[in-house]
This record gives sequence, C-alpha cells and structure tokens, in this order.
Amino acid sequence: MDHPPPARAPESLDARTRILDAAEAIVQARGVPALTLEAAARDAGVSKGGLLYHFASKQALLIGLMQRLAQFVSLEIQAGIEAEPPGPHRVARACLAWFLNDNPVCLTEERYDRASAVFLAAHHHDPALLDPIRAVFQAQKAALLADGTPPGPGLAIMAAGDGLFMAHIFGTWSITDSERAALRETLTGLLAS
Repeated sequence: MDHPPPARAPESLDARTRILDAAEAIVQARGVPALTLEAAARDAGVSKGGLLYHFASKQALLIGLMQRLAQFVSLEIQAGIEAEPPGPHRVARACLAWFLNDNPVCLTEERYDRASAVFLAAHHHDPALLDPIRAVFQAQKAALLADGTPPGPGLAIMAAGDGLFMAHIFGTWSITDSERAALRETLTGLLAS
C-alpha cells in the first residue's frame, strides 16, 4: 500500500525537532514498525548521519519521542493549573477544565491526537518507554491530592478525564455538549461535598 509522502518540516526548526516531528508523523500514520532511521531522516530533511548525531538508534528515537511527549503533557498540566484562580481544589479544577470545557483542547487539538498515537504505539512496542509519561501523571495525582482534594473526588475526576480521553483515542464513544455539562456539574459537585 502506497502512502503519500509526509509534509516536510520547515527548515527554521532545529534538526532534532524536525526529526522528532517526522518520527511522530510516521508513527501516527503507520505505527512503530514503519519507523526507521532512514524514513525519519528523509522526512525530516536531514542526512542519516545528522539523525544519528541526535539519536543513535530507533530505541533512542522512541525514547526521545516519549520524553518530548512527557514534557508536553507536563507543561499542559502546569498551564492548566496556572490558568485556574488560586484556592481550594485548584489542581482538580484544572483537570475538569482540561477535558470538560466547552471546547476541550485534549479532544479537539490535533497535537493531542499525534501524542496519543505515539503513546499507544510506544506502549505496544515496549511498555517501559512510557515511564516518563507515567512519572508526569503520578506527579499530577500527587499534586491533586496535595491540593486538599480528598482522594475519592480527586481520583474520580482524574479517572473521568482519563476515560474520556481514552474513549476519544479509541473512538469507542463520544459525549454531547449536554452530557459534558452534566458530567462537569456532577464532578464539580464532588468538590463541594
């Protein structure tokens, strides 16, 4: 089966970023088996030697992808927390906003779909590759519980977010605007109890 060539990254991006972007696009389109050093170098517009300067092996490239994904998610979580007014349950409120706002970025932005593809493909290839992202979510859980949110409501909110995100990734079910509003009201109510 022929695949159209991916769009090349702009030359203004540094080589490492172009390589990671190209590898991410390959994994999203065709999975980890299609990711070769040659394909990533070609799609990034760098020589194989240029790629090897940054990533000595396919495993190193996958590790780089997961480290970048973990950094992206960590920054998104922090930005969400900072966007919420200070006060009780700030981390829980940020979690709610992340997946239950009227236009939740985690369900509408293409960057999250690409990240999801990398996440799933890496897990399929080698579950240990997910260690950086596991650390991010463990830190989010710790911050949620340290923010004064009782474990029951806090973990219910976190689990609901994970569930909605996984339903989106796998396309198992979707949520309407009225259902999203009802879920947000219910979960917000847990914080008031």
